[in-house]
Amino acid sequence: MAYRFVRARPKRDRLPELRERLDGGDIRELEPFGRAMTKSLNDARFDPDTGEAVWVEEDYCTPPLAMERAVLDDYFESVTVVEEHVDEATGWARIEDLPPLWERVPSDA
Repeated sequence: MAYRFVRARPKRDRLPELRERLDGGDIRELEPFGRAMTKSLNDARFDPDTGEAVWVEEDYCTPPLAMERAVLDDYFESVTVVEEHVDEATGWARIEDLPPLWERVPSDA
């Protein structure tokens, strides 16, 4: 499996729609990446120093996130793969002290 460490600037006015799509299962149904993207975005963190969402994404695309960009670009700007090959547990551990994206951003929107 390949895991990518990702940073992106949320489009705050678009996040309520993304939250609805995640909760409603719309994103989960996208093949082949929906389940992994749903898990990653549900667990995403917010970096208050940069204003970015950060997460670890399971991804098999070349270039990285090629298929996922169709969804991500609707809700985030400057989507950047910071590290193309990261251990999943290590990646999440790096951001575990940051506040969850969904607790922080909607209240700021």
